[in-house]
Amino acid sequence: MEDRRLHALVLPPGPRLLQALHAALDGTGPAICPLSPDTPPPALAATLDTLRPHAVETTTGTTPRPGGIPVHPDTAVLIATSGSTGTPKIVELTAATLRASATATHHRIGADPTDRWLCCLPTSHIAGIQVLVRALLAGTTPHIHPRFDPARITAADAALISLVPTQLRRLLDAGTDLTRYRAILLGGAPAHPDLLDRARTAGATVHTTYGMSETCGGCAYDGLPLDGVTLDLDPDGRVRIAGPVLFTGYRLAPDLTAATRDGRWYLTQDLGTLHDGRLRIRGRIDDVINTGGEKVVAGDVAERLARHPRVADVVVVGRPDPEWGERVTAVIVPDGPAPTLDDLRAWTRETRPAHAAPRELDLRAALPLLPSGKPDRAALRHRAP
Repeated sequence: MEDRRLHALVLPPGPRLLQALHAALDGTGPAICPLSPDTPPPALAATLDTLRPHAVETTTGTTPRPGGIPVHPDTAVLIATSGSTGTPKIVELTAATLRASATATHHRIGADPTDRWLCCLPTSHIAGIQVLVRALLAGTTPHIHPRFDPARITAADAALISLVPTQLRRLLDAGTDLTRYRAILLGGAPAHPDLLDRARTAGATVHTTYGMSETCGGCAYDGLPLDGVTLDLDPDGRVRIAGPVLFTGYRLAPDLTAATRDGRWYLTQDLGTLHDGRLRIRGRIDDVINTGGEKVVAGDVAERLARHPRVADVVVVGRPDPEWGERVTAVIVPDGPAPTLDDLRAWTRETRPAHAAPRELDLRAALPLLPSGKPDRAALRHRAP
């Protein structure tokens, strides 16, 4: 088989992107790497330099790009996982892995063949692309919304939708009848327990998802792996994943691929626990806070603080401290009257070691988010002006 051409698609979500994705999956067109048109020019240039596509397609046409490097014939979609700072990582996915993920998702949520998907997530990220893949696999026409608008979403006759927690909260605040959806996939960031309770009390069928670009998006729903997926922990508690949904490698980065792919396993950057086969994520390795010689898993502390009755949203980060090295900082969006630092420290110490209790409280009206819907942890490591 001959190597395959690669096109970068700097396009908004819409029919042209769906058409290019269809051709990439069935092999009649080039492999594609969707990129956001809103990407700042320096970041876009850095991504294209790393990607080395044969052409760049925008709303004004397709421009050949000298020095393009082919991809493997089986590669269909590439996803840039970072790039706003530093060198981006670009994940290579085959049509077979994307279809395996979509099939397993439909089976898990009990999708009907006529159910239509609604895409309101960025299609430059795996979560948005995978909504389109599922629709193509089912042979249905997806509703594609370039911008999140609760009124337009409510008016669409979709039965399946994928959201991040902020979007789910906005739909609830708008009074949307969530029982209209056969399934709501919720990912991108940890969901506050109160948000899940509120949605399920309203009759919503919500599945919390865990995954990343390297696993074609969600590979575990409600803590349980999709069909064909195996979850495991290495001796350090890092989550390992095997199965038909794994990426083949990072674009033009064999050393980086070798560092994360060990035979059938993909070694993630997440720390977790497994109880009766159900996965709970404690946090990321790079979010471990070293404070006074003790290691604190930020996600563990955030999970506890999220259950405080006066906390609507929370992220825990480490900030530089001259005495402790790093201090545990709780960035809180309060629910009603704001809790005090002493309140949160006492609440944390009920179930966590004393050194895990926050030493700084940063109150916010809202958490800064990345385009993917995840909290911008890099920004939160510094106090807002």
